[in-house]
Amino acid sequence: MKNRIKIIKSPEKLTNIIKELKKRGKSVGFVPTMGALHNGHFSLIKKARKENDIVVVSIFVNPTQFGPNEDYKNYPRTFKEDKENCLNLGVDIIFAPTAEKLYPEGYKTFVEVKDLSDILCGKFRPGHFKGVATIVLKLFNIVQPDTAYFGLKDYQQFVIINKMVKDLNLNIKIKGVSTVREKDGLALSSRNKYLNEQERKEALLLYKSLKSAEQLIKYENVKNSDVIKKNIKNILLSGNIIKNKDIDYIAIVDAHSLAELKKIKGDVLIALAVHLGKARLIDNIVIRKVK
Repeated sequence: MKNRIKIIKSPEKLTNIIKELKKRGKSVGFVPTMGALHNGHFSLIKKARKENDIVVVSIFVNPTQFGPNEDYKNYPRTFKEDKENCLNLGVDIIFAPTAEKLYPEGYKTFVEVKDLSDILCGKFRPGHFKGVATIVLKLFNIVQPDTAYFGLKDYQQFVIINKMVKDLNLNIKIKGVSTVREKDGLALSSRNKYLNEQERKEALLLYKSLKSAEQLIKYENVKNSDVIKKNIKNILLSGNIIKNKDIDYIAIVDAHSLAELKKIKGDVLIALAVHLGKARLIDNIVIRKVK
């Protein structure tokens, strides 16, 4: 038998409900999303369901994290299917506010995590992580979760949210959940819906290039970042669609500070962002304890 699910649009109403639940000693797990839910989101929800009394999922396409020429208007919106999936996964509350509720007329306050927001994806999407940090903090204040769950495919976002929580003394535990992939290795993303059949095949080069880099580091003891980056680039360009101009970045950085690494050592994040047709795809792998 399916559980009943509450759909709440009012921030004030949700805060009051959570307050009452917490008075009764209930723990609250929170999964913030922009909807168009897929197996990656499901893995976050399942973990939240396993670890908490109450699970809240927000579905809100946040306008402040999209640039002027990005896909805010066309971003997939599939609320009916999202609701059904949340119901099947045992979600207790869907928070689905309007933009007017969260950004009323005259809104002027934003949150920015300096330095971490200006590199990698932030370099190519100015203001993106300011929008992300702002909406996540607003959602945290409304939902008051004990634990919030984020996918590690958006690794830079995960690092930024952790830093914000630490710097602003928020009493919330942040948990990262491993990237969920298709059987052929493609990282799940709501933007994969933009890919045609040929682009979908070409997208596999992202993961192939990352696995090749992992092989070189782990088993061939290559420690020079430039050599690894060149190898990744050659694989990305080996298909028929991706060109030099389509690659935003190939980065090898410290997995904790996101500082660039010339010599590969410690916990290492290898991340890339590539334009493929209408989609901008990101992917990464983390290699631990490289000596």
